[in-house]
Parts: sequence; C-alpha cells; structure tokens
Amino acid sequence: RLKREIAEVMAEIDKCEYSESFVFDSKEAERNKGISIGRKKFNMDPKKGIEYLIENNLLAHTPEEIAQFLYKGEGLSKTAIGDYLGERDAFNINVLQAFVKRHEFSDLNLVQALRQFLWSFRLPGEAQKIDRMMEAFATRYCHCNPNVFISTDTCYVLSFAIIMLNTSLHNPNVKDKPALDRFISMNRGINNGGDLPSELLGKLYESIRNEPFKIPEDDGKDLTHTFFNPDREGWLMKLGGRVKTWKRRWFILTDNCLYYFEYTADKEPRGIIPLENLSVRVIDEPRKQNCFELYNPNSRGQKIKACKTDTDGRVVEGKHQSYKICASSIEERDLWINSIMASITRDPFYDIVAVRKKKVTSSTIYSKL
Repeated sequence: RLKREIAEVMAEIDKCEYSESFVFDSKEAERNKGISIGRKKFNMDPKKGIEYLIENNLLAHTPEEIAQFLYKGEGLSKTAIGDYLGERDAFNINVLQAFVKRHEFSDLNLVQALRQFLWSFRLPGEAQKIDRMMEAFATRYCHCNPNVFISTDTCYVLSFAIIMLNTSLHNPNVKDKPALDRFISMNRGINNGGDLPSELLGKLYESIRNEPFKIPEDDGKDLTHTFFNPDREGWLMKLGGRVKTWKRRWFILTDNCLYYFEYTADKEPRGIIPLENLSVRVIDEPRKQNCFELYNPNSRGQKIKACKTDTDGRVVEGKHQSYKICASSIEERDLWINSIMASITRDPFYDIVAVRKKKVTSSTIYSKL
C-alpha cells in the first residue's frame, strides 16, 4: 500500500511539473514568435519594427537594450541596422553610442577596428548618417586606445582615408592605384598639424592592400517579403529521411508551401515542401508524442515532391516518402494540422496521372498472375 501511495504522489508531482513546463514552453513559444515578427517588421521599416517590439514588451525602451538587440543582429538586415543607427533623432544617437560601446577596440590597430565595426552593419548612403557613425567610431576607438592619436579628429580623418584607400586599391574601375608614398602624403598634417609616423601608416596601407574590407551583403531582405506574414511559424521536430533522427527545425507555412530552417536567422531554408496533392494526419510514434505526418495518399511508396539543401550547399531533391513531424503539445499539433490542411492545393491532372499509374500497375500484376 505504501509503495502504491508513493507511486501516486510521484505521478501527481510529474503531472504538475509537466503542466508547469508546458505553460513555460507555450509562453516562450509565443515570445519567440513575437520577436520573429518584430525582426521582419524591422527589416522592412526599422522604426516600426522597434516600436512593435517595445509595444509588445519584447524589448525595453532604452538605448542600451535596443543597441544590444542590433549588435546581436540575429535575423536582422545589416542595411536596416545602418539606417536606424544613422538617424539624427536624439534617441537614435543614444542608441548609436550604446551600439558602438558594444565593440571592444583595445589593442587593435585602426584597420582591424574598422573591419570589426563595418561588418556589424552596412554603411548608409547619406553623408550625414555616415558622418555621425564615423564620429561615434572615432570617439570609441580613442577611448579604447588613448595613446594612439592626439585627438578624435585625427582618428576620424584617417578612418575616412583608409576607407577611400580600400576603394582605390580594390575597385576595378579605379585605374590609378595609389602607392604608399602617396597615401602618406595625403595624410600629412592631420595629427593636430603634425604628421603621423610613417611606420604606422605603412602598416595600415599594407593591411588594406593585402585584404580589402568585407562589406556585408544586403541580407535579410530577400526572404523578408516571402515570409513577412506567414500562415503559421514555429519550432517543430522533424524526422530525417535517410538518417532516422529527430531534429529541431524552424517551420514557416506560407504561400501553400512548408519551409523549414535550421535557425531562425538563416537566409535560406534547409527544405521546401510544396503542399500540392498531399494529406496530413495524426500518427503515433513510439519515441515521440503529438506527431503528425505529411503524406501522398495517391502514390504510396514514392518520394514526395520537395527539395532540400545538401551538406555541400547544393539544392537536391528530397528523399522523404512522408514527413513525420512532432509538436510540443496536442494543441500545437492540431493548430499546425488545421493550418496545413487549409494550405493544401489540388492539381486534378496529378490525380488523373496517379489513377492511371495505379491502373497500369494493377493490370501488369494481374497479367503476371
């Protein structure tokens, strides 16, 4: 009796822990979804994206919190980051200063610091925005390296000279490539009327000549419009096709297709499943709960028409005869099933061909018998 009572108590404890865990997971899933929407809004309109995140209590309305969000940059367009940081509003300027403070430039030469800084966003095209951002950079660099330049003005002017040198040396349209002596001559008198050491300028010149600046691609926008307002999105577990292991993937349902990504910030999906002539149903899996399956009801045993990105980056045909997917709860599973059912399309020609194939196959088997 005592063993039975202990077992009942332990069962109640497990039930409570599962319930608390489910509530936590649901809140976390809802928060992640809100942040994902905020990122997409930011990529289309940085100001509105930040406003959405603040209004939904997903981001604190402080320069430090917003700067950290931009510095982390997960899923954000670096062009949009640059546009937001370059705005002249007092609050945006405070965010810019907080953003620059996230960079640690100590013991880096000026080219190394510029490489780090210019990779964290894409410089906007407006001169006034560039001026504010480079001014903030120069101030931060001199703070981290107090004994390199006499003033921030020196750092500011030399930073622009380095950016211009990068363009002159590596832009194929520039035929007249400046030599080291010309670079040194161009920067005479910028150190509060004095000259910078030729050895310092020589090292900076060689660094740029050997390796150009890497300019961030205009990322975040190519898939933004496709996935901006999906029918449904969230984390699910997917069973592998060739290797039967369960892996966590970020799924997006939109435009009658199911996309899945390894990470929410990925620019390209790992797989695309067109929801054409497919069906979806609840299934029981021995190792997982709350599972459902995408399958082709008319062509059992054949691979579903889909594609995936291979390990070497090539897009190849999918190898699944069905897709087995696991949700975090029964409610989440049913929501996904209903959304997928509403997105499935029917091609009558596909059904006609499937019926004909089935008929031909049956006839062949009958004739052999």
